[in-house]
Amino acid sequence: MTKNDNTEEHEVSAVKHKYGRINKDYAMQLATCAPEVDGPIYMVNLMKYFEIAQYDDPSATAISGREADDKYNPVSVLNKIGANIVFVADVLRNHVGDEDWDRIAIVRYATRVSFIEMQSRKDFSEKHVHKAAGMLRTTLLASRPLDESLDNRDRPTPLEFRYLVMVVRQTDNRREVFANPDAVSFDVEGTVLSDGRFWDTVQLIPAINEHEADALAQSMTDLVAGTSYAMTLRATIDGLTTN
Repeated sequence: MTKNDNTEEHEVSAVKHKYGRINKDYAMQLATCAPEVDGPIYMVNLMKYFEIAQYDDPSATAISGREADDKYNPVSVLNKIGANIVFVADVLRNHVGDEDWDRIAIVRYATRVSFIEMQSRKDFSEKHVHKAAGMLRTTLLASRPLDESLDNRDRPTPLEFRYLVMVVRQTDNRREVFANPDAVSFDVEGTVLSDGRFWDTVQLIPAINEHEADALAQSMTDLVAGTSYAMTLRATIDGLTTN
């Protein structure tokens, strides 16, 4: 990626939130990515909700954080900028990690710049108030798939259920991690939002059922809390591990 001479003039985010720390250096790289090297990027969202959504308006009806995130649902905005939601799953169990997560969503953006430009859209800001109210914390990972054919997959249709293990790591040995033939693997280009930690790899490993997913996650004895997450997921949208 290259930076323009006027990078200080770029606004990397126009929306306000308290659910994570922005990696401003990487966000600036996204905002100033030159067209000739820009292209599809996958934003992997790990989400934890407030039990009760925290709206600034004291007269707002009390709803759960998950319900507030459902109201946020930015599909209409994503469609306008050529982005697609390609994966959505509930976290059934958190096996490894210092924190627990509630839901995972992965959005494929046509370009890195389009992700940043979306933050300044009025229609996005109007929806984002619900996410800001519902989200306790988020980790957001800008990633590229090892299988580049995923860039050209059609928008997925909803599933009944699909069970998977999701693994997120900080690792110095990506080659060994990516050697798993059963996993759909992503190389994390940059950590956009987090608690200050940085992450390197994301993997989705399909399972026949919930029990098999649990057993697989529990068998990963090399994973360490603080540098890894392992979760059993139940997906309702999956355009990544299914054709």
